Amino acid sequence: MTRAEFMTRLRRGLNGLPPTAIAEAAADYDAHFDEALAAGRSEEEAAAALGDPDRLSRELRAELGLKRWEENKSPSSAISAVLGLLGLGALDVIILVPLLMSVISAVFSLYLAVVIGIFTGGALLVVGPFIGEFSNPWLSVAGGIGIVAASTAAGALVTLFCIGLVNAVVWWGRLHYRLLKPAMESQGLRDPS
Repeated sequence: MTRAEFMTRLRRGLNGLPPTAIAEAAADYDAHFDEALAAGRSEEEAAAALGDPDRLSRELRAELGLKRWEENKSPSSAISAVLGLLGLGALDVIILVPLLMSVISAVFSLYLAVVIGIFTGGALLVVGPFIGEFSNPWLSVAGGIGIVAASTAAGALVTLFCIGLVNAVVWWGRLHYRLLKPAMESQGLRDPS
């Protein structure tokens, strides 16, 4: 594979990332080619030493997603980190996606229950004293406050679980990459970082 083919495939794999990230990655790999040519190796040898540009672009996407998650723990950065890690391996996707989809469905259901609990508690708080079902109107007010408080606490716990889950997936991805790194080096492939 020539330098131009390698760089075209790498840029295509990085398409959609911020332009500065693409430019930095392209400059880094251009420098690898320049060093290899200065050492007397051909473009094909340099490309073979760097590895598959599609795989490298997936690794760069994953690393960028992980950095984004570490800097800003938001839902979009969590999705970016998880999707970047899922892109690293097809077998991992087959195993991890069904598991993650099940967990995401359960978390969505819990958040839905939290929202329903908040609205139910709020309705009991506001309307309960006027219904006449309770012997004491303060009982409905206290019950409404209790349901809203319990739902809010449950929502906070689910949010903490989600943050822990994303951190676990990030940890798994980094461990996965560290396990692949020695295998790549034993085959003569250089680590791009």
